Amino acid sequence: MTVLQIEHDFELPLGYVDEDGNLHKVGKMRLATAADEVLPMRDPRVQQNPSYLSIIILSRVVVKLGTLKMVTPRTVENLFTKDFNYLQRMYSQINGVEDNSEN
Repeated sequence: MTVLQIEHDFELPLGYVDEDGNLHKVGKMRLATAADEVLPMRDPRVQQNPSYLSIIILSRVVVKLGTLKMVTPRTVENLFTKDFNYLQRMYSQINGVEDNSEN
């Protein structure tokens, strides 16, 4: 019997620094649902700038980051580029977005 892993642990290469100067590196990302990819399309920020879609999606699927109470689009906006790219790659890997010759 195969067990479906819904949440995946991660550690950001640099870490998110909150407004109090606290560093948050360790977190969890869950598998995305269809709603995670479809509902953000209604967001005016995405309609004005399609590149914003990644920010909204990551804010929905990153369920834990350090001791933050919640991860918001603002949190994702303020990630260092290296960490943002890391999360985008992780999202693609765990959700099967990348082309795998195994499938």
